Amino acid sequence: MNQCQEPVHGEELEEVTGLVCQEADLKDGQMKEVSVENQKVLLVRTQGQYSAVGSQCSHYNAPLVKGALIGDKVRCPFHGACFNVRTGDIEEYPGLDCLPNYKVKVQDGNVYVSINKKTLKMTRRVKEMCSVEPDIKHTVLLIGGGPASLVCAETLRQNCYQGRIIIVTKETLPPFDKPKLSKAMNVDRSSILLRTSDFLQQYGIEVWTQKEVVSVNPPEKTVKMSDGTLQHYDQLLISTGCRARQLDCPGKDLMGVKLLQSYEDSQEIHSSCLGRKAVIIGASFIGMEVASYLSDKASSVAVVGTGSYPYERSLGPQIGKMTMQMLEEHNVKFYMNDKVTEIRGENGKVKEVVLKNGVALEADVVIAGIGVIPNSDFLAGSEVEVDSKKAVIVDKFMRTNIPDVFSAGDVTSFPLSICGDQRVNIGHWQMSQAHGRIAALNMLKKPTKIDSAPFFWTVLLGKSIRYTGYGEGYTEIIFKGKVEERKFLAFYIKDEVVVAAASLMFDPAVTHLAELMATGQRITKAQAQADDLSWLQV
Repeated sequence: MNQCQEPVHGEELEEVTGLVCQEADLKDGQMKEVSVENQKVLLVRTQGQYSAVGSQCSHYNAPLVKGALIGDKVRCPFHGACFNVRTGDIEEYPGLDCLPNYKVKVQDGNVYVSINKKTLKMTRRVKEMCSVEPDIKHTVLLIGGGPASLVCAETLRQNCYQGRIIIVTKETLPPFDKPKLSKAMNVDRSSILLRTSDFLQQYGIEVWTQKEVVSVNPPEKTVKMSDGTLQHYDQLLISTGCRARQLDCPGKDLMGVKLLQSYEDSQEIHSSCLGRKAVIIGASFIGMEVASYLSDKASSVAVVGTGSYPYERSLGPQIGKMTMQMLEEHNVKFYMNDKVTEIRGENGKVKEVVLKNGVALEADVVIAGIGVIPNSDFLAGSEVEVDSKKAVIVDKFMRTNIPDVFSAGDVTSFPLSICGDQRVNIGHWQMSQAHGRIAALNMLKKPTKIDSAPFFWTVLLGKSIRYTGYGEGYTEIIFKGKVEERKFLAFYIKDEVVVAAASLMFDPAVTHLAELMATGQRITKAQAQADDLSWLQV
């Protein structure tokens, strides 16, 4: 329900109103957390007007008052979700829900906020959606059960699409919070579902789990499932994501060699590593998060990486060295500038991992995190265009080269606006959600381009490194704060311009930069070098 509607007769009696501040207390561009009947409210002043919305991000409940306020948008300090402060609507991801918004009245220099009693304790608001109309024969088929498919489905319903929506997924679960799998591997399945089955049913979003599409026939507008059945579609979304790259060495098929792809994989890795020796192959985001998680659970944790430091290419050697030291303090051992040549076993089970330099690491469990491959093999013969890395090629409207076939998420290669529409493949949770929304709007003939700025976060030992932009090909890093003190902001420079930024304990700098980038603002090297960072609200 939108709390800014004009009160109907008697509605005033159903509201609680609180005096929250004086009119002069906030200047333009300022926000403040206030309370009405113990309910926290974010009060904002922009262009001389006050507005009030829920105080917590709908993603992981972060306090928005610590975020970045730019114009009439507030961005979450943790993961970059963005909300309109006048309506409460979500305008950038992650997260699915909007914020409740409240009535504000300014009288005699006092600012009052009114909240309907029925929604007093509500911290998020589901955007109004229509339900399915059985007589409408139009079908949208979404292949893949990730965030792109779910946001596409919800966006269709939010825009009055009443046809049939089917999500087909290989997973055993309906859409769930996949980034948690490497950060909290023993999480309960019910706690990571993005929507309940009741919610999906209410809005007529069918989810077919444990079903795999094996081929697509665009002329016939059908897809074939692994069980041989055919399903017709009128419009199709390919959002099948990526799969973990398999090891390519002797012993890769031994019992105890694992990949992290599904909910079941995370549970299995957790239980099989308790009190055992774990070797992780790969020192990038998945490998490092798994090492962090297992550091106080496995009897030993070793990480094997091909570079000098973790994240060397993406975040740079200084940050990589710092993260390595963080984990070493928790008894994680690193074997860098090396690679695995063989995994040896005994009775069919992993026993040791042999490195190129001849060192043999004892191992009960081996977890591979050596990159991903787009899940596009099933498109063979469909004439849907893919690039040299098997990513599905789309335009700024998430359209493939085939009419009525769209693609979104990690499986795509798409034009990134902050890089002059350079075609990229980015595996970010937030970007997948943004893709899903854009695909839905264009399915509905509401031409909308993708213009989101990439936002990413990783968690090591409870500390979050946040990242925005696209840093590939950067030539220089400018640091604020000190990496060795684990409090820093890093600007990645290419051609005298900031192309990306990363931070630790330096909020809300990266979320502010994400908004500046998304709105097309150019941040120069000179700005990054300046001592005064007030333009970043830090």
